[in-house]
Amino acid sequence: MSLKAFHIFFIGLSVLTAAGFGIWLIGQYSAAGRTIFLISAIISFIVASGLVVYGIRFLKKLKHVSFL
Repeated sequence: MSLKAFHIFFIGLSVLTAAGFGIWLIGQYSAAGRTIFLISAIISFIVASGLVVYGIRFLKKLKHVSFL
């Protein structure tokens, strides 16, 4: 596995983790009603979106480098 492939894998895993954490925080907000959970969920979704944008830019920048 090349460094590029590992990087893409790690970015994807990070996106899933950030989005999953955001979903969990929404559940906590629904249960407890504390505003900090909602704010944290929004931040987590922003981070997940930023990682998606970063991943797309990374792929465009290194499109000439093979995955092997």
